[in-house]
Amino acid sequence: MRFMDQDESWNLFKSVVFANEALPSEFETIGKQIAEKCHGLPLTIVVVAGLLKSKRAIEDWESVAKDVTSFVTNDPDEQCSHILWLSFNHLTSNLKACLLYFGIFSEDAEIPVKYLMRLWMAEGFLNLEREAENCLQDLIDRCLVLVSKKSRDGTKIRSCKVHDLIHDLCLREVLRENVFIMNEIVFEKSDANHVSSECQSLSSLRMKPFKRGTDGEISDSRYELYRALLSPGHHQLTDDNNNNLLKRTHSIFFACRTSSTFILKSELIHFKLLKILDLDGIEIDVFPLEILILIWLRYLSLLRRSKLVIPTEICRLWNLQIFIIERSHTTIPEQIWGLTQLRHLELQRFYLPNPPNGCVNKGKHLDFPNIQTISYLSPCCCTKEVILGIQNVKKLGIGGDVDDFKSIQESGLLNNLVHLQKLETLSLKLFSLESISISPVTIPSAKAFPATLKKLKLKSTYLSWSYLDIIAELPNLEVLKLMRNACDGEEWNPNVNDLRHWKATDDNFPVLERLMIGSCHHLKEIPIEFAAITHYN
Repeated sequence: MRFMDQDESWNLFKSVVFANEALPSEFETIGKQIAEKCHGLPLTIVVVAGLLKSKRAIEDWESVAKDVTSFVTNDPDEQCSHILWLSFNHLTSNLKACLLYFGIFSEDAEIPVKYLMRLWMAEGFLNLEREAENCLQDLIDRCLVLVSKKSRDGTKIRSCKVHDLIHDLCLREVLRENVFIMNEIVFEKSDANHVSSECQSLSSLRMKPFKRGTDGEISDSRYELYRALLSPGHHQLTDDNNNNLLKRTHSIFFACRTSSTFILKSELIHFKLLKILDLDGIEIDVFPLEILILIWLRYLSLLRRSKLVIPTEICRLWNLQIFIIERSHTTIPEQIWGLTQLRHLELQRFYLPNPPNGCVNKGKHLDFPNIQTISYLSPCCCTKEVILGIQNVKKLGIGGDVDDFKSIQESGLLNNLVHLQKLETLSLKLFSLESISISPVTIPSAKAFPATLKKLKLKSTYLSWSYLDIIAELPNLEVLKLMRNACDGEEWNPNVNDLRHWKATDDNFPVLERLMIGSCHHLKEIPIEFAAITHYN
């Protein structure tokens, strides 16, 4: 990218600092001086502007101008590095920790925002989702983090990244070991072929200082690589204090690009203070019982392509906040209700038994008092006991096969959803590989849903379009997503397997802002009445 001239530099600086605000005259002179000292470097300009965006005292601007002037060099890269450090140095301790976390990811990586914020919370940098959202937005406003992808309506940030130079800054600051230490654990798989995992001694597990590009260098199948984060300490990395390093390890991430054999399993006993264990990428055969000793664990992510049974001792992980199992049909014991810190329970498909007798709605006790997200829960589990046990949930996914949904047609279990008075997002999904002639999914009435519901997503449910009349009555529904095979029939006439004719009036869906209809390849036209519905995006 070419250097900017003075006018371009000032216009860029001004657009970041003041955006849609009027420019106060007293800031113009000093602002132009600061922009000029950035020597036409776009990244430097936006970072300094991001630093000043929230400052409206002339004294703060004068202080930053002085700092920027003191960093003037003939080397543009060195100048930019100094400016980035200046902006970093103005961050609060929490913001510093959150920004440095980008250093654990590879350069140019687009990081899912949901994943990143959950890791921040599990590390203890922040406590609540709202705090994490505000933190991310603050880093974006300061131009230290870039938005990669947004939701289709532009209201949600889906993924983010940092500039290469900011990634370099993160790695440099991590090496200072003030916030956390980043090391690597490398196993050679050929060793595991000769020695059983139970017999491997700790001498085979050695921490190595993080080396940039290691994941690329040992990406072949002979090695198994993990990235480890440790609490800061006063000792240098030596063989003598290896045990101490293991005890100070609070996060472990599988870092290979291909699936592996989970050699680390037998060594988990040594990581007694572990908070995060992210094994997405390692396909496990059975639930690793060694995990059950990690009582401080807050984040656990596993991968299993077939049925997985969770042991009854899962209740030992009483600090667990985030529990994710990818691609598996999971059986869960009733003891999971003992995980009262749980905030996000995301399994591909699972059956949640009723809470133990006598523990629902007893006094002020809630079984999952902190729960925010659950998916995909079998429809058979929508009993009153289960629903009351998860009544604080905000985002719920219900999914099952044809038999699961048929079993609740007459029982009316979906009517229990009305008790979820904090529910905002609901997804219904039918797991079926074949086309369905008569849908087993039914929508009993609009009163079956809580009035708080704002988003509804249907996928492969093969509902008759007439059910949309019921959904149209939901008073606060803002987003409706009808994904592939959500509805069946050729005409939708409110009062997709193959939708051809769509009729609408401007009194359908009183507050709906966004409607998504997928896989309607034969739809002939969108009704003209649609243009008269002013609240649609």
